Amino acid sequence: MSHLHLSFYAAFVLSSLGLAFHRTHLISALLCLESMMLSMYVALTMWPIQMQAASSTILPILMLTFSACEAGAGLALLVASTRTHGSDHLHNFNLLRC
Repeated sequence: MSHLHLSFYAAFVLSSLGLAFHRTHLISALLCLESMMLSMYVALTMWPIQMQAASSTILPILMLTFSACEAGAGLALLVASTRTHGSDHLHNFNLLRC
């Protein structure tokens, strides 16, 4: 395994561990999701270069588009939840309450 692959795997694993263990604020969960998407984007961008493929794939651009949509929806949820609940602490949110 090259150093490039190891760094992408490490970035993804650290982001997923951050998402699993540091769930106090919604903004930290959103940042962990964004770093996971960024590491996947860079890995998918470097994949045709590593394989010496002549054609570039559309998959990284499509993934970047979905990542931007996910970030916009996450920030909209952050603003809405902060307005209704007063903070972005995840323990304040009860999904069973309307």
